[in-house]
Amino acid sequence: MPLIDALTESEGLLVVNKPAGLVCHPTKAGPLSSLISRARLHLEGRATPHLIHRLDRETGGVLALATTAEAGAALRDLWMQGYIAKEYWAIVHGEFPEGDRWIDVPLGRDKTSVVAIRDWVVEDGTGSAAMTHVRRWEVFERAGEIYSLLRVWLYTGRKHQIRIHLSSAGHPIVGDKLYGRNPDHYLSFVEHRLGPEAKAELMVPNHALHAARLWIPWQGRELEFSASPAPYFMAFLRGEPVVWPPDDETGASF
Repeated sequence: MPLIDALTESEGLLVVNKPAGLVCHPTKAGPLSSLISRARLHLEGRATPHLIHRLDRETGGVLALATTAEAGAALRDLWMQGYIAKEYWAIVHGEFPEGDRWIDVPLGRDKTSVVAIRDWVVEDGTGSAAMTHVRRWEVFERAGEIYSLLRVWLYTGRKHQIRIHLSSAGHPIVGDKLYGRNPDHYLSFVEHRLGPEAKAELMVPNHALHAARLWIPWQGRELEFSASPAPYFMAFLRGEPVVWPPDDETGASF
């Protein structure tokens, strides 16, 4: 099995399909426990990978790294200027409204939560501006419940932005342990007590958010990269049985 699923490796770019459940930054759990560590092993000393952006631990999909310092500086500049575009797919609870919707509410630290990494909508003037563009793609039913498949584009890149915006709009992402319907799921997960009942409520092993496409203007060309969602995402969407891994990885890095 390859260390990473490389979509391209050229001109200072290493674009990969990150597996859901893998953290981006280094951990103490060994060289295979993070995307950046796997990228280093994959490059075998030919180059040094640089993380330009990140995806949450449970979010899979397209992610770009630089393999030279020069490419890293150029990519960061493109990112800061808003020239790099990303499209996500999300499965959410409930029937999301038709048409294009823009969720434009500021985000910041959730001071009411016992979970240190949890952010939320902050409208007291201390939050950071955040805007998400959402378009409903499909509405479907599973076991008497309604769900929506959405296409999502970011205009800002705040921590957990899509997850918070959708949850605050009344449509949390399926399987989201931190911003979903049961606030105990995240603590159950990190404390190694996520039992059969909680798994049945979550329905999927990782939340149903996928980075589907990435557009980068690079070396005078417009590059587009895409990746298919994880099997659990597609199984839930198709109404097929969802297979959980035999040994669920646990950790607090979301």
